[in-house]
Formats: sequence, structure tokens, C-alpha cells
Amino acid sequence: MPSTLLDRVKRADQPLVLNGPAGRRLPLRILFVHSDAAEVESCVEELRRAHFKVRLDVVLTPEQFAGRLNSKYYDVVLAEYPAPNWQGPQALEILRPRDRQIPCIFLTDTMQPETVAELITEGAADCVGMDHVGHLPVAIRRALNENNLREERDQTEKKLRHSEARYRALVGNLNYGMCRCNAKGNFLDVNRALVTMLGYPSRAELLGVNLATGILCDPSKRAHLLGQSVELDSPDPLEIEWKRKNGTTLRVRLSGREVSNEGEMDSYEIIVEDVTQQRKLEDHLRQQAATDPLTGLANYRHLVETVDLEINRTERTAREFALLFLDLDGLKKINDRFGHLVGSQALCRLADVLCICSRKIDTPARFGGDEFALVLPETGQVEANLVARRICDSLANDGKEPKLSVSIGVAIYPKDGEKVDSLLGAADAALYAMKARKKRSPDASTQGKTAELRHKAAGR
Repeated sequence: MPSTLLDRVKRADQPLVLNGPAGRRLPLRILFVHSDAAEVESCVEELRRAHFKVRLDVVLTPEQFAGRLNSKYYDVVLAEYPAPNWQGPQALEILRPRDRQIPCIFLTDTMQPETVAELITEGAADCVGMDHVGHLPVAIRRALNENNLREERDQTEKKLRHSEARYRALVGNLNYGMCRCNAKGNFLDVNRALVTMLGYPSRAELLGVNLATGILCDPSKRAHLLGQSVELDSPDPLEIEWKRKNGTTLRVRLSGREVSNEGEMDSYEIIVEDVTQQRKLEDHLRQQAATDPLTGLANYRHLVETVDLEINRTERTAREFALLFLDLDGLKKINDRFGHLVGSQALCRLADVLCICSRKIDTPARFGGDEFALVLPETGQVEANLVARRICDSLANDGKEPKLSVSIGVAIYPKDGEKVDSLLGAADAALYAMKARKKRSPDASTQGKTAELRHKAAGR
């Protein structure tokens, strides 16, 4: 192990110091599972170029890995795959039962789509090839961002869980609407919070609006309201939409109980909680979890889900669809010459072109540092090649500097693959065949030969 790296490992409790404002950021705490010190050093240097301050430890065995996790706090795990003396993605099995989720990114020498898909399915945050180590900073930022979103979502769901203790606590809380209804759902009484929530000018006017009739007169909904539903083992509280006085809609969560008073007809007490904003937040978090944070396009997980949905839909409609893999040419040179900000802008320029060249039913995605994809439903080979040509021309003539070009590989379902992994592999093979032709003929990128983008090895 080189002395510089060895010194860092020994001084893991002290942050790496970077010049400039980045040096004031909190250090990134990384646990490496890796047997090659040179590759670890390469990763660290790439992170330093991306203005990360790094604290790191390096382990070799599962026992050392578990021991470090028990003794120290880490933001991310970077694990060699495959690794000597490890059984497959064993790091994920050790991480899985822990209370705090730590994203794990695998570092591989060969990025086979089938292997990547398997690791992602097992729970890996991402996979980065050592021949594309420049993707590592982006992968780490994305993994940490998605991990934070998951934690926020889990905390939100925990706060909203229904329980009898929560019900009793809310009864006396004037921030929640309360109403009492008869068996037909007519309001007998309402509190001021419910009047305000629904936007009525007075309590008397709200008493004339029978919002609960449809619930209490429906045996299934009434049982759900009272927590007596037998259809689910532990049903969530009833959620419905109610109208405010001004006609706008709000989402409310209802918890109820039956009240029997001597000398009075049976009635029901209902707690009304406005969850409109919580649902909007959850929808936003779900959207972010499926979105690339830099470009706003779909991320890798969303891409795989979309391809799988298209395969299922095509099996019903018997209409083929196309998958385009795209690689922005020379991103590393752009980063080295103009800086990472211009490099990020270049990625966004390609994302904009994909959106402009897409229909509403298409799905553009970014699943790696300079790697993009485009799913084209109900599209054959000829149409897909036309779209590829349009993307190349639009990017080359967007009027911005530096000039950009893109390599594109095209795969058609079901001709080039009948499953997700085989179709992704076909598109990837077509992409690298195109890049190889460009290397052999540097002028190929300017000739617009996107008609030759089809995967030649579909029959392998």
C-alpha cells in the first residue's frame, strides 16, 4: 500500500484538507472493501478532484467489515466486486439488518448489464466501473441524496401511522377537526378546527353539509373508519377527498369510534386530519427517488421499471419498441479543459435535447455519469434510427460551446432481446460498437451515420 494512502488510513479520524471553500465542508466518511491499494488511491484522487474531503478506512475481510461498522460511522461503502474471500455481494447482507441504511456502491473491472442489474436488485446503490472512475463522485452524490430521501419518507410514514394512542392524543388537540354524527352520517356537532379546515364561515352552515353520509351508510367504509375491516390484517386509516366551501379538494384521514350514551341514539365521533400537504410531499419524494438529480431525467431504477412495463405491454399489443443507449463523447476531456461545471452543463444540454426529441410517451433517462437512455414505445428500427439522427444533429447544432457529440446504440424489442437484461445488453453492445467505429474513423461522428446504429450481434 502506498505510503500516502497508508498515512490516510492511520489518520482516519482526521479529515483530508482541501484548498478553497470546499475545505470547509464536512468530510465524506468512506469504508473501502478493496484488495488493490492503487485502485483505492485512484478513487480517492477522483473524489478530491470533485472537491470532496475524505476520511477513509480500508478492510479486506467480512469480519473486519462488520467490526468497522460497529465501531465507526460511515456515509458510504465502496466495495470491490468480485472480491477475494467474499461470497458474492456479501457486504449487502452485512449492511441489510442495520438500523441505519448505508449506501453501498460496487467498484468493478467489467460493467456487464446483467451483473449491474443483479447487484441493484440485491440492494446496491450503484455500480461504477474502474475504467469509468470519473463517474464515482456523481454516483456517491446520487446515492447519498436518495438515501436521505428514503429516510425522510420513512420518518413521514412513521409519524402518520394510526394507533389507538394517537387517537386518544388527538381528541383534545384543537388543530384537528372533530365531528359527531348520527347513524345516517348527519353532523350533530363539529369543532371550530373542522369549520376552519373546510373553509365555512360558521359552524351552523357546516352542520347542514352531510359529508360523512357516504361513509357511515356504506358498511365497508364504516368498518374501515372504525378499524374493524376484516379484509386486511392491519388496515390503514380511511382516507378520502372532501370538498371545501370554495370547491377545492383536500385529502383527509379519518379515524372514528362508535359512542353509545344512555338515553341517546348511537352516534359516531370522527377525527379529521388534513393530509393534503403530506401526500404532496410523499409524491414529491417518490418522484425524486425515480429522478436523476442533475438532469431531472429518469434514473436507472426508473429506466429498468419502464423497460419492464413496455415488455409486458408489448406482449399484449404485439407492437415492438426501441431502446436507445447514448454516451456523451469526450466528457472527461471537457471536465479537464473547462471544469466540472461546464461538464455538468454539457450533460444537461444532452438531457434537454432528449426531451425536445421525445414524445410524451417516451422516457429519457440518465443512468450513469455520461450514459443516457431513451425508451421509444411503439417504435421500429427505421423510426428509432431517425430519432437517433435527430438527437445527434440537434446536439451538434444547439449553438452552444463547447461543441458536443454523442454515440448511440439501438436495440429493438423483441428482435434484439426478449428480457430486460438481454435488451439492455443489446443496446449497450450496439453503443460500444458505434464508439469503436468512431475510434477507427474519427470523422464518423460528423457524417450522421446513425442508420448503422443497429446492434449487429442480435443473433448471438
